[in-house]
Amino acid sequence: MRKITGPEDWRETNRARWDERVAIHMASDFYDQDGFRRARDVLRDFEVAEVGDVTGRSLLHLQCHFGQDTLSWAHRGAARVVGLDFSEPAVDTARELAAELGYGPDRAAFVAADVYDAAEAVPDAAYDIVYTGLGALNWLPDVARWADTAASLVAPGGFLYLAEFHPLCDALDDETGSRIVHDYFSRDAWVDEVPGTYTDFGAPTVNNRSVEWQHPLGEVVSALAATGLRIDFLHEHDMTLFQRFTALSRDHDGYHRFPGDRPRIPLMYSLKASRPR
Repeated sequence: MRKITGPEDWRETNRARWDERVAIHMASDFYDQDGFRRARDVLRDFEVAEVGDVTGRSLLHLQCHFGQDTLSWAHRGAARVVGLDFSEPAVDTARELAAELGYGPDRAAFVAADVYDAAEAVPDAAYDIVYTGLGALNWLPDVARWADTAASLVAPGGFLYLAEFHPLCDALDDETGSRIVHDYFSRDAWVDEVPGTYTDFGAPTVNNRSVEWQHPLGEVVSALAATGLRIDFLHEHDMTLFQRFTALSRDHDGYHRFPGDRPRIPLMYSLKASRPR
């Protein structure tokens, strides 16, 4: 059993940080709201290929921020999408965006709740697809509890899909990404005080404290397997979405990778776990 450590106010601390950054993210080039309004789709190509056709299916997006990915699945044909996030400003923004794009609450609904309370907070008992990831698990202290909650919302014949940044990156130095400088198996909370945000490192911000946790890949896979879901695949990817390390460069396809003259390492991973009918 993995012992969880960290400050008791981790949830309130992180919520304050995310609440403040919603407006900054909305105005950023990173999220490009005007471009999203035109294209209505910001999903990564590997996610689309691995999730497959969502036409006519129900989809729950856990830790959805302000709903761009959630609404992208609606645009791709999901019959009903539900997004959940613990930040009320993010959920309010997602609702406004859904209405602007012409999606009523019967087609795209958003719920403000803690992810651990998702089973009680979302409007439906189960979904064909439970989708999550890309900077989500690091904000949670207990992966086993997350897996139990997420798995409980997967309908028979449905699946959970997770795309996430690879935990190996948390062990590497921030500059070159070539040296192991942190304990990959650390159980301690990572408490930091950093202003700005990943869309604008120089943005003036007040709520700068954050509490995060590392979750080794084996822990995540084992937690999901223990719920009774069947692990269909685990894929590791040599690219990431932003310049996590200074040595990364943006490739022609928009992903960031290390130069071709150095050995590759996984920067992201994705997995699918299904519930038999």
